[in-house]
Amino acid sequence: MPLIVVAAVVVVLVAAGAVAFFVMGGEEDEAAGGPGNGARISPVAYTPQMADKDMAKLAQRSADQRPITQGEAFPADVKTVAYQKYSFTLAGSQLSADCKAVTWGARLQGDLAKYGCSQIARGAYVSQDKRHVGQFIAVNLVSQQGAEQIVRDLDPATGAGFVLPLNAPGAPDFRSGFSAAYAQAYGHYAIITWVQRAGGSQPASLNEMIDASLAIEKPADFVWGRLELVDGTPR
Repeated sequence: MPLIVVAAVVVVLVAAGAVAFFVMGGEEDEAAGGPGNGARISPVAYTPQMADKDMAKLAQRSADQRPITQGEAFPADVKTVAYQKYSFTLAGSQLSADCKAVTWGARLQGDLAKYGCSQIARGAYVSQDKRHVGQFIAVNLVSQQGAEQIVRDLDPATGAGFVLPLNAPGAPDFRSGFSAAYAQAYGHYAIITWVQRAGGSQPASLNEMIDASLAIEKPADFVWGRLELVDGTPR
């Protein structure tokens, strides 16, 4: 199921609260990152979605214990992704077993520990014309309850924190300014797509961000592969 199923709600949310989100989500800390990590920033627009009933059999990591691998999260068929007029190339990826090292915010980091975060996979995408950048993020939690809590924490209105963007050679870095993120719990995984115009300028519309995000959502297919293994029923 695509992350973006409530586009109309996003438009209303941004129209009503853009100023507040700019204030809360635009702070940047140049000292925040380690190797591969970008600055401490949050998206301006954020759309959360809880897990749907299709993911019930993937609700507990005890049923899906094998760790994510780099090749599973970022196989060859997600090196280039596209939707509508947007085409992106994977500039770099990283799979970290240290969830604290690739995030910021005491509350978020506390909940990652509480709900057994074991891995965070990040992929940095850049559009072919280098006008847009995107981040694909997958967080491996012990339960669906944990994944849904992380989705709530990532809302900039909570001030809980966010995942650090992955910097990659050849891709413009994520910056403070306008960006949009879409997050959903997929069983015990939290999946986030996060996009912005390179440099952080205001997009022409939210549809621009939605379409770009749908392009870089492709790596989330690994979750459906996991569900097939647990469920035993090919999709």
